[in-house]
Amino acid sequence: MRLEDNNMKRAIAGVLLLVGLSVAPALAWEGDHALRRDIRHDQAQIAHDRRELRRDLNHGDYAAARHERRELRHDYRDLNRDRRELYWDRH
Repeated sequence: MRLEDNNMKRAIAGVLLLVGLSVAPALAWEGDHALRRDIRHDQAQIAHDRRELRRDLNHGDYAAARHERRELRHDYRDLNRDRRELYWDRH
């Protein structure tokens, strides 16, 4: 009885290992896809913040323009981080 239980546990562990190994490449591809989606989102956010910065400067709202510049710095930093991660994932 003990030997059969042990063999069953090994069989289940083997199946789970095979399933895990087959899912790993799919998850890696999804990570690359998600990273590209993040880059597109960051680019759209930068375009939006640049429009708001222009609007604030044209209306003379310098405090809001300072806030938009701060958001732009953050967005550019995030975009560059995502691009660097994508580059290092490929090489």
